[in-house]
Amino acid sequence: MGANLLALRSHNTALVLDLLRTAGTEGISRLELAERTGLTPQAVSKITARLREDGLAAEAGRRASTGGKPRTVLRLVPEAGHAVGVHLDRDETRAVLVDLDGAVVARRRAPLDLGAGADAVLAGVAGVVDSLRAEVDGSRRAPLGVGVALPGPLDHRRGVLHRVTGFPEWDGFPLRDALAERLGVPVVVDKDTNAAALRLAVGGVGGSFAYLHLGTGLGAGLVIGGSVHRGPRTGAGEFGHQVLQLDGPPCGCGDRGCVEVLCLGAVARGEAEEAARVLGAAAANLVGLLDIDLVLLGGRTIEAGAGAGAFVEGVQAVLAARAERTGEATVPVRLAGGGVLRVAEGAAQLVLAPVFGRGDA
Repeated sequence: MGANLLALRSHNTALVLDLLRTAGTEGISRLELAERTGLTPQAVSKITARLREDGLAAEAGRRASTGGKPRTVLRLVPEAGHAVGVHLDRDETRAVLVDLDGAVVARRRAPLDLGAGADAVLAGVAGVVDSLRAEVDGSRRAPLGVGVALPGPLDHRRGVLHRVTGFPEWDGFPLRDALAERLGVPVVVDKDTNAAALRLAVGGVGGSFAYLHLGTGLGAGLVIGGSVHRGPRTGAGEFGHQVLQLDGPPCGCGDRGCVEVLCLGAVARGEAEEAARVLGAAAANLVGLLDIDLVLLGGRTIEAGAGAGAFVEGVQAVLAARAERTGEATVPVRLAGGGVLRVAEGAAQLVLAPVFGRGDA
């Protein structure tokens, strides 16, 4: 794949690529591309010629015209480019290789000790990425890039980790640059919850919503007006470390009575209803602060076994009680869907979204 990632990220090319992707296998004509993008026909012709040369676009047949000869329609070639998404959980690596449509082509899972040190973690990521790259036509050609998602806090813009909850030794580590040097491809780093929220937004969840992820930790991905809200220091979404109980049990972040330690503590005791009630109280705080349209729940602790329904019902009950007090409409709660690969697929979208003009997503 010879396409240049930086070239693909030009605004006009992104507009055309996004319309090609949206058109699917039926394709879209150059005239329609010009009309929908506001670009001149000459500009569209130049862009589509370059995309065809790079193998990213191809003819999809001809369509009858209102006058003159039939129009040639073009389509995106999904298999012409790939991205890797890697989810570094505290105890496991999950990774996917996706095509330009975001469809999963290959997947990997491997045990991980996030506290084993940078060398061990980097070697593990490199091994997984190399294994996935070999899946593309049996070759080892480079993907457009690698997206890496893991627990925060971290600096998304610089790709530098802060004191990852439970693993303060990562503080200040330049994960993006270290991996880019090792892999030889562009790397993007973000929080696991932001990656999952991006995957949901790209997948069609609209408006403003919160994705609450309960796995080995608890965090939130926030989408406001269709874009992922990270904050100027990537500090938004540290949902699990709001204090609900003063002088409560100590949390791994160094504070006491955080919603994360209360919720996971209830889960450990087998008290799913209590865990859902705690999560609901924290979600109600979020709804009150941000006036969001929807709460989505995910993460392996919620989705394990038959407990998902209890979490949805418990959180919904707390939000319904809040709405009754305030006189507002109840914010709906539902499972996010997508399963355990949601974060890894979102990590791949960290690479793909800007190619299709969703750089702020």
